Amino acid sequence: MTQGTRAAPGISRAPGGKRPRAVRMSVELPLWRALTGYRIITLGYALALFFLNYREYAHPLGAALYMGALTVWMLLTWNRVTAPERCTRGFLAADLGIALAGILLTAVIDSAERIASGAATLPSIWAGGAVLGCAIKGGWRWAAVGSTLVAVANLVERGGAARDTIHNVLLVWVSSIAIGYIVEVARASERTLARALQIEAATRERERLARDIHDGVLQVLAMVQRRGAAIGGEAAELGRMAGEQEIALRTLVAGGLLPPQRSAAQLAEDAELVRTVTPAPAAAPSGPCDLQALLAPYAGATVSFAGPGTPVLLEAAAAAELAAAVGAALDNVAKHAGDGARAWILLEDEPGEVIVTVRDDGPGIAEGRLADAEREGRMGVALSIRGRLRDLGGSAELVSVPGQGTEVELRVPRAGA
Repeated sequence: MTQGTRAAPGISRAPGGKRPRAVRMSVELPLWRALTGYRIITLGYALALFFLNYREYAHPLGAALYMGALTVWMLLTWNRVTAPERCTRGFLAADLGIALAGILLTAVIDSAERIASGAATLPSIWAGGAVLGCAIKGGWRWAAVGSTLVAVANLVERGGAARDTIHNVLLVWVSSIAIGYIVEVARASERTLARALQIEAATRERERLARDIHDGVLQVLAMVQRRGAAIGGEAAELGRMAGEQEIALRTLVAGGLLPPQRSAAQLAEDAELVRTVTPAPAAAPSGPCDLQALLAPYAGATVSFAGPGTPVLLEAAAAAELAAAVGAALDNVAKHAGDGARAWILLEDEPGEVIVTVRDDGPGIAEGRLADAEREGRMGVALSIRGRLRDLGGSAELVSVPGQGTEVELRVPRAGA
């Protein structure tokens, strides 16, 4: 694209399994292709007018020389307006110069009677293509300059401001400036869209990292803090440092900023301590897998699991994320529902989607507690559950009544459903 605008790149695979090629999406490309067609068609129209009126020119040989030069120019440069990179400023200046030369030569080559009667100039409406090229390339300002030069040349060729000349001049001037303005608006919209897509991609990546932090590092830090406080001694100091890092990470996850309170050496030492107790991430599975096999290990003395009698196949990545969301829901039950609380997992295999329901008989969630937890940096529901389901194209509905437990319904659509 021109004017410092870049379209968001896409990837498409060439036929025959060849190397993928980059495809640029741009609102300008159809305009350039339309301009190419316009120049070719209007050249044919100008040549047809020339052949029909050949004997009526005062100097037909001069008209033939100009039309021949115009045809050669088009044969050499027809593809210069198929893409913005090829349509340079030098080409636009030369193209506009040829159009202006043809308009001014008409006053010398054609007869005074034909000019007075409103006969078409040698390039005829082909000259509009040069003005449209300026409009698409440089916006309404370039269009105003190009159309003004064409208007002046037409007035000079006609020898006065005749009504039909004024009408044609105003039509070219207004339409070219309008097209140039539309192109500028389209460019601005495309830049805004590209920026929005970048922000959305960055936000999704940040949420994914936040989920990983919540499911791994934060839980390990919380465990170290509790165990250190219980053991005492040097372990208590380790627990205190783990608690500080947990607060810092929760603040970052929530999008806030935390002023540094420890030196770089201390932070490096703390990070090394955390790495010694953080489990290594498992490799991501590939291919379809049975979701029941991922959910069944959650069953235990206080957790019941029920599912259909047949395997529930789901894309491996989606199944892993859904199982992680179920694990996050069960973690919330263990932390907030109390020691004696029970939980039930129900897996339903529908034709177009997979539904997993996690229910507990705990005290429920007080109104406004989830919003308070997000502000405090505790993003278990927002990221580990709802964020995962949103990335899968599904949904997570949480229903809780104080004193009657909590129910989380997770829905994931099947691929192609």
